Amino acid sequence: MAEDIVKSLGFLCLGSRFRRIGERLQADTQQIMGELGVSLQSAQYPFLAAIDRAGPLTISELAQAVGITQPGATRTVSQLLELGYVDMQASPEDQRRRLVSLTPEGQELVDYSKRSVWPRIEQAVIELCGESSGPILEQLTAIENGLAEAPLARRGKLDKEQKP
Repeated sequence: MAEDIVKSLGFLCLGSRFRRIGERLQADTQQIMGELGVSLQSAQYPFLAAIDRAGPLTISELAQAVGITQPGATRTVSQLLELGYVDMQASPEDQRRRLVSLTPEGQELVDYSKRSVWPRIEQAVIELCGESSGPILEQLTAIENGLAEAPLARRGKLDKEQKP
């Protein structure tokens, strides 16, 4: 069997490992959702959860809540609009602002998900992580906060003597 280079390179390939783990978690989540009769894409769930928690939000607010770019949020909202899970209306306070809200079908999906889908996925991830929700989540938060403070491009500067 070939050596797992990404794993063996440690911190050098941390982003690649996170992406690989994320892709695997997304695929496995998608499988569980399919078993439970949900045809939504797993990456769309956080949008529904954000609206459910906070109420109607603008696309910019959704992008910030989910932690993706505004163009990515616009694409996802468009898909959810097409599926009939969200609606977009002008804000009553400011007609220039468009608010994204759950439709009755979207709320029904969120309610079903809270009862059946999300607990199953959460339990599966807890089992995967050895039922230890603290340290790994704290470490991920620290990494996210650190990247927000200073991206990698501003870190790890080599002294002149160390440059290749």
